Amino acid sequence: MSRHHNINGNIVPFTAEEEAQRDAEEAAFAEAQANIIPTPAYVSQRKSAYPSIGDQLDMLWHTMDKDNELQHKFYDFYQTIKKVKVAHPKK
Repeated sequence: MSRHHNINGNIVPFTAEEEAQRDAEEAAFAEAQANIIPTPAYVSQRKSAYPSIGDQLDMLWHTMDKDNELQHKFYDFYQTIKKVKVAHPKK
């Protein structure tokens, strides 16, 4: 069964080259679909359950702010965030 183009309401059959090209495209698509690994359910479940990245970083900050050892261990991170919080305090 040959394929057809619908060009401005006119049905025009594919040329042999177009038919071969379309067959190759369909085969490539089918092969690509066969190689797709389904995403496990836990991925989307975790994604929707995690707090936002901003909230996660805020939790990390507050944990570090209470612990001198963590402040020293992650000095650059802690000091960078602290500078911003000091420069722009909550009102």
